[in-house]
Amino acid sequence: MDIKRKSCILAAFFLVYVSRKAYSVQGANSKAKKSPFDAAITHYSMLSPSPSGNERAFCQARGACRSKTLVCPDQCKVRKPVKNKKQKGCFINCSSKCEVTCKFRRPNCNGYGSLCYDPRFVGGDGVMFYFHGAKGGNFAIVSDDNLQINAHFIGTRPKGRTRDFTWVQALSIMFDTHTLVIAAKRVSKWDDNFDALTVKWNGQTVDNIPTDGDAEWRANGEEREVVVERTDDTNTVRVQVANLVELNIKVRPIGKEENRAHNYQLPENDAFAHLETQFKFFNLTDLVEGVLGKTYRAGYVSPVKIGVPMPMMGGEDKYQTPSLYSPLCNVCRFQPQSGTATI
Repeated sequence: MDIKRKSCILAAFFLVYVSRKAYSVQGANSKAKKSPFDAAITHYSMLSPSPSGNERAFCQARGACRSKTLVCPDQCKVRKPVKNKKQKGCFINCSSKCEVTCKFRRPNCNGYGSLCYDPRFVGGDGVMFYFHGAKGGNFAIVSDDNLQINAHFIGTRPKGRTRDFTWVQALSIMFDTHTLVIAAKRVSKWDDNFDALTVKWNGQTVDNIPTDGDAEWRANGEEREVVVERTDDTNTVRVQVANLVELNIKVRPIGKEENRAHNYQLPENDAFAHLETQFKFFNLTDLVEGVLGKTYRAGYVSPVKIGVPMPMMGGEDKYQTPSLYSPLCNVCRFQPQSGTATI
């Protein structure tokens, strides 16, 4: 073997050795840098509550949030313990964001499965669209083998308009032999301290959803449990129907500025209280129907025009039902069991 070739081989071995040594040193250094203080988001200690009862956390992580005290806001206060342990009412984030967010969820009107505004949907495919329906109409939002959710629309048509402005005032959840209705009461003048939310179970009004203790109402069906849990003192609940659907619902009005900006021309004696809702579904079939339901089909391609300010979804003729409590529409799939409650 000539000297030139030997030199090349030796040089190659040297480079491999140096690179491996550098890699091991780098790995050792990275391990050495790890410490509990690097887990910025979760590295904090809980302090005693504030005089008003709000939970507090003292951030110990390095960075912008070090040594700062974060306080849970009033709306995050917890009403119920979990297995005799105190449950935090908020998520603490001691990173550079220094964030405190409520543990209880609210409807995210930009999230998957949301239904808000007049009314605007975000489907299971993430595509946003509008479905106007009709004032006083009822439409199947979801219709599947073992679940149907209908929505009742309220609205108004100002002079000169060619269509109604509409909002969802009530939802009817039909499953097994049961019907659960969540609705917003008609309110002439909005007051945040007034509970404008109403619940019906199998046609009977649930007089009061508790605001203390567990702050929830429960019913046990033949096959599944139903829970309506308050996530604020008034007008906000989480609804769970076991193994079928979870809804986060908020009742809200149309404010004066919103009315003016959109030229709704609403009457003075009606705040048009309506629902903002975000759905989470379980065990939907591949043939699920409904304005929102079909967007959860595998391979579904939205027909709406992407990129326009108000992409419209039609189909009122396919999804209209005779009433809020009817499972019947031109494409509905739900077959109520014998003895299903009707209202």
